[in-house]
Amino acid sequence: MRTVAYIAAAIFIFFGVIFIWGAFGSQPHPEWILVGVISALIGFGLIWFGQRRPAGAGAPQNVTLNIDLPGDTKVSPLTCRNCGGALKPENVKMVSGAPMVECPYCGTTYQLTEEPKW
Repeated sequence: MRTVAYIAAAIFIFFGVIFIWGAFGSQPHPEWILVGVISALIGFGLIWFGQRRPAGAGAPQNVTLNIDLPGDTKVSPLTCRNCGGALKPENVKMVSGAPMVECPYCGTTYQLTEEPKW
């Protein structure tokens, strides 16, 4: 939507300038000044409209990922690999697309990896 507004604004401003410039040619046309000014104002209005952000555009978004696992799945508690302390879900944070764990007991920070099950 923003790109369309900018393209339309450029067209309106271009023709507005052409009409104003043409009004002062060899045969003066004072009504063209009015048409050019209105066209340029519509173009600048479209730029203003394109710059506006919709409500809530800057608000953070929550993404929920539901995983459906086939068969019997056992969930084991997450423990710190340094001290063995029990970790909670709030101790795991996504940093640059990788799950990072920060232990509240020993302060160790490491990337969470899944080891092979075989």
